[in-house]
Order: sequence, then structure tokens, then C-alpha cells
Amino acid sequence: MSIKQKNKTKLTESVSVREFYDSFHEPLEMEIVAGEAGLDKMIRERSLNRPALAMVGFFNFFASKRIQLLGAGEMAFLRELKPEEESKVMTAILERHVPCLIISRQLAPSKTLKDLANKFKTPLIRSTLKSKTFTTEATLLLEEKFAPQTQVHGTLLDIKGIGTLICGESGVGKSECALALIERGHSLVADDLTYVKRLSDRELMGFSSELSLGYMECRGLGIINIAELFGVRSVRLKKRIDLVINFVIWSAGMNEERTGLEESFVEILGMQVPVMEIPVRPGRDMARLVEVASMVQALKQMGHDSAAEFNERLIATMTMS
Repeated sequence: MSIKQKNKTKLTESVSVREFYDSFHEPLEMEIVAGEAGLDKMIRERSLNRPALAMVGFFNFFASKRIQLLGAGEMAFLRELKPEEESKVMTAILERHVPCLIISRQLAPSKTLKDLANKFKTPLIRSTLKSKTFTTEATLLLEEKFAPQTQVHGTLLDIKGIGTLICGESGVGKSECALALIERGHSLVADDLTYVKRLSDRELMGFSSELSLGYMECRGLGIINIAELFGVRSVRLKKRIDLVINFVIWSAGMNEERTGLEESFVEILGMQVPVMEIPVRPGRDMARLVEVASMVQALKQMGHDSAAEFNERLIATMTMS
């Protein structure tokens, strides 16, 4: 089974130091000290590097494409050096075209280091965060920046903690079902077009565009503001995608799942996501069915499969008789 994806996967192979700084200077508590002329240098890997070994002349496997983080140890080492020795050590690093240098703990760089940053046009940035905290936070933020991204035609909701993506052909009733679920206390993430990122090959994160965040289009009603109608708790900024519900128009003789023993999956950004296909026909409470499907998925994540458990009980009963 497949779902409609608007375009091919978008891959981010590099991020400029300027974009990194502009996006995260507040959460990472950063300020530029020197080397502003090099803000357009590119960060090409999502991890950070501590150049301690490089400072003593060992450049085998030196990660020159990463942000170079100078912590308390590196800065203490530089302070022990004479200006000409410090210049020699840092020149060997800067000659390898590193994207930027970041100093943690609000430690003050020497005049030599600032002059070298300006000479090699390499941004020298200072943060108030400790090295461990900065590394953790920056890695997570870079992970999101570098994450593969695509767009899926579907409405994403948070239903009792389960990120449920409702898909189907245009006009099948996705928004009407979502509206009924929101009225029951669940939260809207994205309507009609959901942006999806794959984070660390462990989960798919869905979110809305900034323009349409909190808005929904309902045929016959037009554009409505969900937060104003149902309160701010009815809107979420992003949610992990746990389940895909595919609406299909019912037709006589079509195959319908009756037991739930067979699991189906759909591929999004190379990851397999459980999918359930629900036929749409007059008189069915689609919102209730989606709600129950989400709760069934929640039980499966906790290790309880109702269909499999019933099948085992049936086999045991037949064996005893």
C-alpha cells in the first residue's frame, strides 16, 4: 500500500554557519566574537568535534567538516602556550578549512585566536553553555536541520498520544473526520498537507507549515481557526507518526479486514509505518473508528495485540474440544 507524497525526498547535505547561528543563537546562548566574514562557510556533518588531538599535532581522521568545539580543556591548553606557539597550533587547524570554532562556558579567547579567526575568515563563536550541554543540544538541532524531509497528502492528529495520519483521495472526508476528533478533545498537527522529517533513523516527525499551523479547510465552511474555536490545547506543533489510516470509498465486493491478524505497512522516508485501511460509506462514524484504531495501535506498542490474543484463545478452545 502506498500514500500520496507530493514530491521527492529533500536531503540537506550542508548548513551554513550563518543559518546555524541565526536559527539557534538564542537556545544555544551564542555570540560571535570574531571571523564574521566567514559566516557563509558550510557545516557538512551533523556532529561536533573536540580538536584536542589536533592541538598536539595528530590530524589522522580529523573531522574538518564539523563544528570545532573548544571546551575548558582545550582553552586551558592554549593558555599555557606562548602566543607564537598558540598561533602555530591553531593555524594548523584553521588551514584545514573548518566551518567555525565555538568556545563553551563563556571562556574568553586570546587576542591571537581572534586575530587568526579574522585572518582565516573562520567564525569564532562563544557560548555560555557547558561543553556537554552544548554538544547535546547542538547535535539535536543539527540532526533536525540535516533530517531528510518530504510532504504527504494527509491530515495528522494526536489521538491519545498516538500520531495518526489520515490519508485518502480528495473529498473522501479527512477534514470532516479530523474536525469531529478535535471536538472530542484530540489535537490537530497538520491539515491536508503534512511535512515529515526522519530523525536519527528512529522516528518520523510530522508538522505543519508555519502559514497553515492551526488552520483547517472544511468543504462548505471554508478556512477555520482551530485554536480560536476549540482552544490552544487543540493544536500541536509537531508529533511522531505512529499510524496511517487510509480512507477508501466502499464498494460492493471489496476486501475488508475482518480479523486484524494481517498487519500492513507503508513506507515513508525509508521507514515502515503501520497502516489500516477503512472503507468510507454512509452511516459509519469515521471519527469513532479512527479513534479506536489509534487506541488499538497504542495497545500494540505496549505489547498487547487483541487479534493475536483472540486467535490464540480460539486455537486453544478448538484444541481442547
